[in-house]
Amino acid sequence: MANKLLSKTYNGGVNYTNALDDATVYTVPLSNTTIMIGFTISNLHNDLISVSVKLKDDDAGQTVHYLKDVVINVGSSLEIMQGNKMVLNANDEVMISSTVANSFDAVLSLVEQT
Repeated sequence: MANKLLSKTYNGGVNYTNALDDATVYTVPLSNTTIMIGFTISNLHNDLISVSVKLKDDDAGQTVHYLKDVVINVGSSLEIMQGNKMVLNANDEVMISSTVANSFDAVLSLVEQT
């Protein structure tokens, strides 16, 4: 099994144009397992924003909340993993929604195993 350390970014300041919609920030490639070891969301807006993070489990055919309606202060970031790890399987997705369009950036630190 080969491991590849990755940093994935999502520029929500530009790409997140529809508030409250789910934006897919990462999809596990086919034939891979991914270990998420870091996840930070930054508030780019000039006011508070509320964000939710969802995980789509492709095998189970369901989407669940990891965080729901968490407030991020102006100019602040939220580190979601805080030393925890999460295993994601092929075709699983990580999604973020916000109360304000173009209001956040996200950085994920991952280990992809092939």
